[in-house]
Amino acid sequence: MMDGVSTMAQFAETADAIAATSSKLEKVRILSAFLAPLRGDELAQAARYFAGVVFPVGDPRTLGVGGATLRDCVVDLSGLDDQALAAIWRRHADAGGWVRDAMTEGRRGKGEPIELRDLDSVFADLAAASGNRPRTAALRELFSRVTADEARYVTKLITGEMRIGLREGLVEEAIATAFESDAKLVTRAVMLLGDLGEVARLASEQRLGDAQPRWFVPLRFMLATPVADSAEAVARLGDEVWVEDKYDGIRCQLHHHEGRVDLYSRDLRNVTAQFPEIAAAGSALGADVMLDGEVLAFHEGRVMPFQALQTRLGRVAPDAAILEAVPVIYVAWDLLREDDDILLDLSLRERRARLEALEAPERIALAHLESVHGAAEVDRRFDDARARRNEGLMLKDPDSPYTPGRRGMSWLKLKRPLDTLDVVVVGAEWGHGKRHGVLSDVTFAVRVDGTDELVTIGKAYTGLSDREIAEMTQQLLDTTIAEHGPFRRVRPEIVLEVAFDLVQRSNRHKSGYALRFPRIARWRDDKPVAEIDTLSRVRALAETGTTERVQRVDRAPGV
Repeated sequence: MMDGVSTMAQFAETADAIAATSSKLEKVRILSAFLAPLRGDELAQAARYFAGVVFPVGDPRTLGVGGATLRDCVVDLSGLDDQALAAIWRRHADAGGWVRDAMTEGRRGKGEPIELRDLDSVFADLAAASGNRPRTAALRELFSRVTADEARYVTKLITGEMRIGLREGLVEEAIATAFESDAKLVTRAVMLLGDLGEVARLASEQRLGDAQPRWFVPLRFMLATPVADSAEAVARLGDEVWVEDKYDGIRCQLHHHEGRVDLYSRDLRNVTAQFPEIAAAGSALGADVMLDGEVLAFHEGRVMPFQALQTRLGRVAPDAAILEAVPVIYVAWDLLREDDDILLDLSLRERRARLEALEAPERIALAHLESVHGAAEVDRRFDDARARRNEGLMLKDPDSPYTPGRRGMSWLKLKRPLDTLDVVVVGAEWGHGKRHGVLSDVTFAVRVDGTDELVTIGKAYTGLSDREIAEMTQQLLDTTIAEHGPFRRVRPEIVLEVAFDLVQRSNRHKSGYALRFPRIARWRDDKPVAEIDTLSRVRALAETGTTERVQRVDRAPGV
């Protein structure tokens, strides 16, 4: 690296070195050495790239490069046929490795290394492209310029699958080391800004103390830690626990400043256009605020099932019929900023008091909150929440600060599966990352009553130990009927017990239903396929689960 200028070749070499060591200290040393000579935009860009992020938090741009576009470019440049490309994919089950090997095996020439700032310009062009044709042309031109190894990391950035064993905390440590900064100040700045690139820039200028939450740049959400039961919750939080129903909606941050309102989802995407009625309601708030809360489908005093809300998700501009059929409200449970006051370090008691003092306009409500003492009261509140068809409880320490992006023990969630089903595996896909080389993503089915017909109802990839996954992989390979790219259709022999939170109607599966948040509870090698659950039981669970939830929100005027 010369004069603070870095190339993609140096980026790839550094990323390989980081991936090759299991030592966290060595990962930090390698990355800090790369970052130290850089400044300004190039430093910010490099810090984001190593974290696997292309654009800064709050930037609405997306690359828009799908699998088909990526494949078309690789086919065009490599000249390899589908069979050869499928063989390479089976070797890696990783898009970056697939692109590198395809370009190495199929094309002539090695390309010319490009600088990181050149890549930033290309990414901007991809985001600005209107339609697949100009986007494919821009990506093809980029791939024709870079080496195969550089193309591997370009692909990793495009797909969001960096996977070099470099979690965000290590990038923070590297920034602190590179610029001789206080590690706690770096962590604090990341919490407030959410953007490693901007934090690296501030660290290089010795201005970490300037970090402040910014309007219309979403803070990362404070996260809750799951607990098994009320006794564990009380042991962690103390005798006094604040409880809220765990609603069946989508997490959402609301920013209102000088008449403008923006909404941000759990993954920090701007979703304002999807919920115009909430944006309109937010503009009537009497103060400039940042709120943390949830969007719920809500009609005639009751929370509607999540599958009703799903009809609103992903619609950039919902039409009048959808707005009327599935009205929504915003339920706030925390206040992060009010006018110029940053409230994150205040206790939840103080933040809630200021939240309750706000004038809540139509379609904005407050989460119903109760203070309880002891495990027995927590259990009673949990049973009440499940009777209202909510997922469970949020349990909070009333004296806790708000810690963006952190999963600590100040907020806990108590949630138990609605039920379980015994199903049979009918297909599997090769895993990614740590599960590369094993068939860990399984598709499963139930039986149609009175027949041997099997109909799919979902897929899951969590719940089994590494040993069980290895054993299952071998059995799935031995029972494969057909291969379709990375997917294998298998003989129905493996019975699993699958837990889930909800059964909902869906056109994605042949059964006409899908499980929400399915996870493998255990491998039922003691149970024959003939005894798996039937479609009628699935239907009964779905009908139970679609019962509307009783209102447990405070101050929801005009809804």
